[in-house]
Order: sequence, then structure tokens, then C-alpha cells
Amino acid sequence: MRGKKMSWGPVLGALAVAIVAVGSSEAQEAAQPACTAPVAPTGELAPWTAPSPLQAAGSEAGISSLPVGRAVRLTLLQTPEVRYPLRPEKPGGSVSHGGLVRIDVREAGTYRVALDSAAWIDVVRDKQALRSTAHGHGPNCTGIRKMVDYSLTPGPYILQISANGQPQMTVLLARVP
Repeated sequence: MRGKKMSWGPVLGALAVAIVAVGSSEAQEAAQPACTAPVAPTGELAPWTAPSPLQAAGSEAGISSLPVGRAVRLTLLQTPEVRYPLRPEKPGGSVSHGGLVRIDVREAGTYRVALDSAAWIDVVRDKQALRSTAHGHGPNCTGIRKMVDYSLTPGPYILQISANGQPQMTVLLARVP
């Protein structure tokens, strides 16, 4: 760029906005009180504290069902071993973990998937990912890191889990009143 003078104004302005956004996110996390002891969740999340073991599948064949209203301690597979019906937006790398579980919905409504990690999830029906209706963090000190809500009608679905850093995770599927 010889002979042309570069204007740094727009670049510095964008950088300042990014710094403020990161700072406010850190301030929000710091505003939450530190956990001195675990807190048992209530309501539809109450089953979180008593998970049952469940093995995730690597394909749609032989897939286990995730029961509504019960938490599971899900054992995942290494990502290269999973054949997702629909490529996840964030599939994870060769050292991450994932898997598939079936969801059988009997009653239409809003269903919440609660996780103890930041894994990527997709609820899939007919090779299409459903759009979530809400997402956020779990109640403070409960161990629930992420919650994602979906509006579901009766029928079968597949919950795809990808990009998890550990080979196990706790998952709860709850109908939201």
C-alpha cells in the first residue's frame, strides 16, 4: 500500500466494541456467586441428581432411548466412530466424543435438554435439525451447564451429541410445564 494512508479509525472502533463485549461477558460470569456447595435443582430438573447409566449409539441401528423426565450418565464414543444421520454444525475433532440417543415424544410440548458440558446438540427428525426455541445456562451450582428447549410433536427424534471433550456426560430430557 505504498503512497496510500490507511485509516485506523474503523479498525480501532471495532476492536473497542469487541473488548467491551468480552468484558461485559466476563462481568456477568463474575457477578454469579461462587459455589460453596452443590445445589439440587427443582421442578422438572429435579431428576438431575440421580442419573442412570446409558450407552450412546454410533449409528441409528441399535440406538437406546433417552427417557423423558430421567437423567442419564451417557457414555459417548470417539467422534470418528459416530455416523451422524445429519452432519452436526460443530462435529468436533478426532479426540472429541459424541453419540446418538433416541427420543420418543408421546405428548406435544416444549422439551428441555440439560447437559453438564458445552457439547453441541441437534434434535433431528426426518434428516432435518429442529430449531431450538430457547437456550441458556442451568441454575447456579447445580452442575447443569447448558439447557436447550425444543417444541416437539409426538413421534421419534434423534438427539445427536457432538464435540464433547469427555467420554461421559450427564443429560436430562424434561418436559417443560
